[in-house]
Amino acid sequence: MFGALLLGSCWALAEPGRHWQAAGPDEKPWSGSIAREVQEFAVEQKPTAIMVVRDDDIVASFGDLGAKVNVRSVRKSLLSALYGIAVEDGRINLDSTLAALEIDDVPPALSPAEKTATVLQLLMARSGVYHLASYETGLMKQGRPARESHPPGSFWYYNNWDFNALGTIYRQSVDDVFASFEKRIGRPVGMEDFSAADGVYVKESSSSHPAYVFRMSARDLARFGLLFLNGGRWNGAQLIPAQWVTASTTRVSDAEQPGRGYGYLWWTFSSARSDISGFFASGYGGQLIVVVPSKRLVLVELVDLAVNKQGIRTQRFLDLVDKISASVP
Repeated sequence: MFGALLLGSCWALAEPGRHWQAAGPDEKPWSGSIAREVQEFAVEQKPTAIMVVRDDDIVASFGDLGAKVNVRSVRKSLLSALYGIAVEDGRINLDSTLAALEIDDVPPALSPAEKTATVLQLLMARSGVYHLASYETGLMKQGRPARESHPPGSFWYYNNWDFNALGTIYRQSVDDVFASFEKRIGRPVGMEDFSAADGVYVKESSSSHPAYVFRMSARDLARFGLLFLNGGRWNGAQLIPAQWVTASTTRVSDAEQPGRGYGYLWWTFSSARSDISGFFASGYGGQLIVVVPSKRLVLVELVDLAVNKQGIRTQRFLDLVDKISASVP
């Protein structure tokens, strides 16, 4: 399905060892201005942690990089990586329909038309299934289209039903989401904080498909971002198929915000003020992993909403990403 897609530029891969190393002004003279930008942003916006990484070095950071926070909808990009592995292994077929997989929901149950939606359409948030879903924000509930208002594949809507059903499909076809993530990704890339015990399923009466909620640290998310920056490779091992990395982080649909698009559970972006573009995982309140391939950058922001109840708008951090990217040669 995605075998013909190829990665772009090839770079010498660089991964951190057991712990991240910091690169100071002596090694990277331009890092001083970035550190100041990060400090000023953090003082104003009050995140829990920020990391700016270029290849295997921390260029700038703020806060507690080991603090584990509910990463909200970043969970979807984490699941996308597991899907890439499962598709490659033949455990999941992107063309399988909900009917074939025996996926339904609590009454009012899915219609025959809704059950024609495929796994690929769920990954693209184009299922056309507008059943009530667990773990939604108020805005998601308000914006949900009417049932059967769009045939599967015809309309993009950021849909927690799709995302949660993908979790159910993964569990039925492969294994527990959190155990798989620890085994297939967390351990191989040397995550310092995450274990399967940091995941929890959140189920509501509105749907039979629970949300799969991850608590993760900034430094572990930075490793995940670097894995995608490196085309799915880590220390010589291809953990995620390179073609999947490309396909999942390529714009398939236009999103509602200017310059943003959506792939397979990943967002894409391009800056209106510069030629910077990339992809990102985004969770409510300011949980972000941003990858800028042309600059070899991974930037992470975490916000504990129990401490900073207002959170941080995604665009504020993307503006910081734009400034930092412009400073990197």
